[in-house]
Parts: sequence; C-alpha cells; structure tokens
Amino acid sequence: MISDFHTLSDKIGQLAALTQSLRSENAELRLRATALTAENAELARRMQEAHDRVAALIEQIPAPEEQKEEAV
Repeated sequence: MISDFHTLSDKIGQLAALTQSLRSENAELRLRATALTAENAELARRMQEAHDRVAALIEQIPAPEEQKEEAV
C-alpha cells in the first residue's frame, strides 16, 4: 500500500514537472509568435513600399506610341 502511494507521489511529481516545463515552453512560443508577427508586418510594409516604388517607376515609362511620336 505504501509502495502505491510512493509510486503515485512520483507520478504526481513528474506530472508537475512536465506541466511546468510545458508552461515555460508555451510562454517562449508566445513570445516567438509575437516577434514573428511583428517581423511579418514589417516585411509586408516593406514589400508594399517596394511595390509602390516599382508602380511609380512603371508609370514614368512612356507608352510605345509616345516613343514613336518623339522619334519623328
């Protein structure tokens, strides 16, 4: 009977240690997820900025008809 209590006590101790370990890992993963979300937002902003710059440059390129008129 005492042996059963010791076994149960050991298992409860293991469960408590595992629970603490998982809580710690979960907290780290939340921090990482937050950092990755911020990084993703920054990269999306930079991509939009690059897209806007390329679009502005494309609008500055004369159309083919305009090029022919200028050559004449």
